[in-house]
Amino acid sequence: MEPQTGHPRRWAILGVLVFSLLAVVLDNTILNVAMKTIADPVQGLGATQSELEWAINSYTLVFAGLLFTFGVIGDRTGRKRMLFIGMALFGLASLASAYSQDPMQLIMARAAMGIGGAAIMPATLAIISNVFPPQERGKAIGVWAGGVGLAVAIGPITGGLLIEHFWWGSVFLINVPIVLISMFLIATVVPESRDPKPSRLDPVGVILSIIGLVAVVYGIIRGGELGTFGSAEVLVPTLFGVLVLAVFVWWERRVEHPAFDVRNFGNVRFSSAIGMMGIVFFAMMGGMFFLTFYLQIVLGFSPIQAGALMIPFAAAQLIFAPLSQRVNEMLGAKTAATVSMLVVTLALAAYALFDQNTPIWLIEVVFFVQGAAMANIMPPATTAIMEALPREKAGVGSAMSNTVRQVAGALGVAVLGSVLSSSYRGEVAPALAGLPEDVQHRAGESIMATVGMAQGNEAILQPAYRAFIDGMHTTALISAAIALVGVVVVAVWMPGKTRVVQRVEEKEPAVV
Repeated sequence: MEPQTGHPRRWAILGVLVFSLLAVVLDNTILNVAMKTIADPVQGLGATQSELEWAINSYTLVFAGLLFTFGVIGDRTGRKRMLFIGMALFGLASLASAYSQDPMQLIMARAAMGIGGAAIMPATLAIISNVFPPQERGKAIGVWAGGVGLAVAIGPITGGLLIEHFWWGSVFLINVPIVLISMFLIATVVPESRDPKPSRLDPVGVILSIIGLVAVVYGIIRGGELGTFGSAEVLVPTLFGVLVLAVFVWWERRVEHPAFDVRNFGNVRFSSAIGMMGIVFFAMMGGMFFLTFYLQIVLGFSPIQAGALMIPFAAAQLIFAPLSQRVNEMLGAKTAATVSMLVVTLALAAYALFDQNTPIWLIEVVFFVQGAAMANIMPPATTAIMEALPREKAGVGSAMSNTVRQVAGALGVAVLGSVLSSSYRGEVAPALAGLPEDVQHRAGESIMATVGMAQGNEAILQPAYRAFIDGMHTTALISAAIALVGVVVVAVWMPGKTRVVQRVEEKEPAVV
């Protein structure tokens, strides 16, 4: 293959890679719509709020922890082989998720899906870099990102349709035919490639990162369950996790081939860009978690209606993402990112104004504005990351930003979900005071549990709705405050217009 012309079937190969990634991205957006049904003890598995948080986070934490390692293994053993194996694992784990008999089985199956996803994601980008010449690589990655955006857009409405017409497991079962078609296309269309000088593995770093993150997330979620963060059941695992993560940072600083090179965070521009993306995903994933229950339980929309209501958020990203690089070049990374982060902050704060009587058009406008702002955050962040690292480390920068996004998303679900749970438990307690103590505890775990127990009793339902809305307001303001920190970080440390223009004039696009 000639380096300046690329593979003769490169665009067909790109189509296969985008289709292969469809199942991975689609799954995460579909799951949000299905959570209320999975929580139902009759139609679903009777999962508690904390179990739903783990169903999301078990996938995310495993995915983030193995992303680097599987990228290196793919470079060594063959990226096509790694992609094929990843798709097979993802399909089998999706099948296991669909037929889970209890929440713990679902959590374990989702973790297995994370293993498959971690094998798929880096392989797709590495193959694109290998089959496309430098002058076409930026366009190819744009198409790849557009495919991801399309999956985000169709996920909620697809999930709603499946939940309305089939059982909850169908949101996972739909992955299986996509996986089978992808495996056939990968085997027949995608060429094999390897890195002649691959990096070494860092199994110690991978194990430390997963143990530390799981312990911290467990402590945070447990705090939400108990309604207090001062209990030994919360403090012990959380502090243990922080200690393990400190050991992880120490190890990564001294090992020659780290799984996650923390030394790059010594560069302020790099760390500010990575931090901005982390903050955005922290707020977004945590927000999506409580919005699902707000739309379906408090406002009473069906799964398909709730999915349709999320379309403006995804549509805004599809519309504005292709234009974002032009905005970035025109205004500069600092201005574009600062304005976008400020708009995201205001959108998150707007959730603190939502209640049972909020007009639908206003909800849709906020979703659209937030989606448009997020579409204009990734390019300046990516530009800053590529500015901060040598060109030969472009792949490392991309992998680190992916890892941070996944970890931040998991922490967003854990932290904001626990804040919501703790606030709700305290607010709803007076309405449940006349019930037996064990029933009070179960019913106060989440609004799903309260609604299931109330069975239409308005004397309990209305206080429950008010308690959830108060908790949602608190959670929204906390997420907005965190996003505001991101505004300050970007405004102070993000590189400005001069550096971005210089980067654009270099002609050869960086691989991100």
